[in-house]
Amino acid sequence: MLDVVVVGGGPCGATAAHDLARAGHAVAFIDKAGRIKPCGGAIPPRLIRDFDIPDEQIVAKINTARMVSPTGRRVDIPIEDGFVGMVDREHFDEFLRVRAAEAGAMRHTGTFLRVERGDGTWVVYRDKASGEEVRLPCRMVIGADGARSNVARQEVPGGREIPYVIAYHEIIAAPGKVGEYDPTRCDVVYDGAISPDFYGWVFPHGAQASVGMGTGKDGVDLKAATAQLREASGLAGCQTIRKEGAPIPLRPLDRWDNGRDIVLAGDAAGVVAPSSGEGIYYAMMGGRVAGLAAAAALEKGPKALKLARKLFMKEHSQVFRVLGAMQNAYYRSDERRERFVSLCHDADVQKLTFEAYMNKALVKARPWAHIKIGAKNLAHLAGIVAPDRV
Repeated sequence: MLDVVVVGGGPCGATAAHDLARAGHAVAFIDKAGRIKPCGGAIPPRLIRDFDIPDEQIVAKINTARMVSPTGRRVDIPIEDGFVGMVDREHFDEFLRVRAAEAGAMRHTGTFLRVERGDGTWVVYRDKASGEEVRLPCRMVIGADGARSNVARQEVPGGREIPYVIAYHEIIAAPGKVGEYDPTRCDVVYDGAISPDFYGWVFPHGAQASVGMGTGKDGVDLKAATAQLREASGLAGCQTIRKEGAPIPLRPLDRWDNGRDIVLAGDAAGVVAPSSGEGIYYAMMGGRVAGLAAAAALEKGPKALKLARKLFMKEHSQVFRVLGAMQNAYYRSDERRERFVSLCHDADVQKLTFEAYMNKALVKARPWAHIKIGAKNLAHLAGIVAPDRV
């Protein structure tokens, strides 16, 4: 009898399994081998600190972010007193899985099928090596199986109802600085020709780069848009190492547990930041609070499963609300996107944005800066100022 079975072995599931194993619980996790999520790979310094990530997992440290508008305006934002760390999900995710197993979590490779109940609870999966169904008896289940989670769909009310965008990227062999490409800079492209409702990106990964985009609109050719990004950056002729696509949720679910023996985490719970699409930090934090909730439920009963959402939203709901409002305000048209990039010229916007990113919390120390930014936002949204004014 296992205390907990974690369905999913990405950053979220591996973190939950690692934490529970270190706390002395009998835990197993089920992972689909070979699946790599499309992801720019950016992680903040807080993640590195909170989750003890060794430096060898950081394939690049970025000190500048460039915002590109629909008309080609470029705004370079220096990252002061910090950096954006970049990881390659192929290696980073495996590092986290290995660390979980070394902590004592039992690793299984296969595809989740269902949860069965009788005089107990079993997680049933199809073993990759044998092709046979395997049943794992357990007391609690953590669903960390990504956007459009099968655990959520089968077991949690509202688990089928979650908005998402489709993300696609290509990992390429990148040269040094060439054309518009700079291996020390992340480029974020806000252009309806690339994505009518999200953005495109060119993110360095050391000897490689991630080039991709996301959209929730039907009929958008993701591969053509990515090819356009590569061409504009001077990377069209680079070797393509792999291609990946997957849904990215846009809003946290209202409920993360079934009130009995299941709690959701990470993408399965919808915790990807609006506007930025950032997910690694929130996935790992989601795995951590799901592990805490599952451990509490083992001791105190199933009502404790609600602790996962409560802890997560207490710390991050305000950031999600602000980013959601920003996406709704600025991503709806190229005219709005142009104004958004123009707003990024502002020194207060730049400083507060990256302070919030690196520390995963809104900066409250400079209220006058917030007032100025709020006034400029209103001026842009009302069309009082032209996009090229700052």
